[in-house]
Amino acid sequence: MPIVDIRPVKSGQSKAVIGIAGPSGSGKTYTALLVARGMVNKPEEIGFLDSENKRGSLYAGVLDGPFLIGDLYPPFSPARYAEAIKEFQEAGVKVLVIDSVTHEWEGDGGCDDIANAPKADGSPRKVANWIEAKREHKKFMNVLLQSDMDIICCIRAREKTDFKNPAQPVSLGIQPICEKNFMFEMTASIMMYNEGKNQFFSKVPSFLKEAFGKGDNYLTMETGKKIRAWLDKGEKGSPEIERIKSEALLICEKGVVALEEYWKTLTDEQKKETAKHFNICKESAKSYDEQNEAAKYEEGNGPIDQEQQRIYNFIIECKDINALLQFDNIELNDVNKDLLKKTKVKLLKDAAAN
Repeated sequence: MPIVDIRPVKSGQSKAVIGIAGPSGSGKTYTALLVARGMVNKPEEIGFLDSENKRGSLYAGVLDGPFLIGDLYPPFSPARYAEAIKEFQEAGVKVLVIDSVTHEWEGDGGCDDIANAPKADGSPRKVANWIEAKREHKKFMNVLLQSDMDIICCIRAREKTDFKNPAQPVSLGIQPICEKNFMFEMTASIMMYNEGKNQFFSKVPSFLKEAFGKGDNYLTMETGKKIRAWLDKGEKGSPEIERIKSEALLICEKGVVALEEYWKTLTDEQKKETAKHFNICKESAKSYDEQNEAAKYEEGNGPIDQEQQRIYNFIIECKDINALLQFDNIELNDVNKDLLKKTKVKLLKDAAAN
């Protein structure tokens, strides 16, 4: 079964994820709301995810009507951010403003806390567990980038200094407080100065340069209108079908079973319109299942020796059910027993389908 849908390229409706960074008082929130307003038909289509202790409510009268707001409280884990994004999507929001993303990285319960959390026995870590923290961050990024909404992320910024040589610290200037690759994952990335009047563009694609201007004036609703005009060029699919496709992509990380359960909730017409997309998603979900199985070994729940590791690798790659019979009389650990059973069921289902 294919894992990508190869087709002739066409111009069509896209989604934008925009990063607006700046020091306190640089106009991030106000600018984000104005740009968002230009991207929608009415203010109630805007969502505002507030991790700044209800500061978003101070902007209640900025637009020509109320927008939707939801407060995110600690812990500011990547998983909680991801779940909040999904809830705004389910509420029918068209453009979501997140103020701010910085808490996901260094806030209470964010990636920095995850990396430096005590060991399972309660003892402090000598070396931060950034593998786990970055794994969680990647899940958050997947939701952020696969969402069916346009999203504008506000990011705090502050002066940073390089202390590699303590005797000669080097100023790195004003830098966004987020994961180092975050700004480059955005459709467009902006640093705000002079209370929002000036901007430095670290990333703006050529087709959006007219919308953002030259960085010497405020970004306004007109900016949002120009972004929307470009995003809406070309063919437009059914909003309902696009929503279903987006939700399917977000469910993939939960595995095949979760994806199949979601498929059962669709009408016959929806299944007809999305069947090809779901086949692609199923391959993605299978890969997530395999990764989750492999992760058990990293957590100390996997094979106790190299032989069990070899068996695990063989089972997960096996395409012939007869080849798996050799393990029926071999003592396996719990992970391999479970994997062997699941693989047999999968191969039998595949054979029946063909």
